Parts: sequence; C-alpha cells; structure tokens
Amino acid sequence: MKLGLISILLTSLVLVSTSSIFAQSTTDAAEKADNLRLQLLDVQAKEASLQERVRQLDEDLKPENIERSLAGIGSTRPEELREHRRRQLQIEKDSLLTQLGHLAKTRASLESAIATAEADAYHQSAKGASPATLDQVLIAQYSVLPKWVTLLGLTLMLALGIAGLVLFIRRFQRSR
Repeated sequence: MKLGLISILLTSLVLVSTSSIFAQSTTDAAEKADNLRLQLLDVQAKEASLQERVRQLDEDLKPENIERSLAGIGSTRPEELREHRRRQLQIEKDSLLTQLGHLAKTRASLESAIATAEADAYHQSAKGASPATLDQVLIAQYSVLPKWVTLLGLTLMLALGIAGLVLFIRRFQRSR
C-alpha cells in the first residue's frame, strides 16, 4: 500500500518536472524569435542612419558644396584643398557603403533566423499541450498560492516520499 503511494508521488513529480521543461522549451523558441526581431530592428535602425549619412555625403561631394565648405579657407593651391576634401568625403562614403553591405548580410541572416525560430515555436505549440502541461496551466491559473510556496510543498512531498521509501526498505529488510 505504502509502496503504491510512494510510486504515485514519484510519478507525479516526474510528470510535473517534464511538463515544466516542455513549457520552458516552447517559451524559449518564442523568446528566441522575439530577441531576433529586436536585433533586426536594431540593424534596420543602423541601416537607416548610415543611408542618411551616405545621402548627406553625396550632397557634400557635389563640386559646388565642396567649394562652399572651403570658402573661408585661404590657400595658394585651392585645387589641392578641394581634391583633398573630395577624397576625405569619398573615403568616408566608401566606408559607410561597406558597413551597409555588412548590415544587409546581417539583416538577411536575421530574417532567415527569425523565420526558422517562428517555425520552431509554431511546431512546438502545434504539438499540443500534454496532460501534465494542461494540469500545470490550470494550477497556475487557479492557484492562490505563490509559486515558491507550491515548490516548497512539492519539495516537502518529495522528502516525505523518500523518507517513507527508506522506512519501507528498512522494515522490509528487518522482516527477512
């Protein structure tokens, strides 16, 4: 009789622990997709910022704007100053275009990773809730006790189950 009670307690403990692992893996896939979406937004913001700077550099590279930027500077060789300014702007623009290329690759890989993570989350949620997961959801919805109290109660039940098992084994060995 006691052995049956102990085995029921241990079985229910195993079911509760595996259901929490299942629920955690489902949220992990959804959280991964959310984190990837945040990274994608960050990359898109950086791309927009760099594209705006490239547009500004295109405007600055026009000969009349180079001339205007050097208007207050006196020189015996204004052509060299204009060429130097043009080279500086072109180097900065080339660097930004390289960064934009890297960001485009990063964006594409993030979009692919998001699609994969969303598919994983969908497949995990489509598997359906196991009975243990359903029990866990119902307990969480209708429980008035904090989670730590519930965990403490489960821990105490486990400790009592182990103590009962030890007592049962000792009595069984004495009766031999």
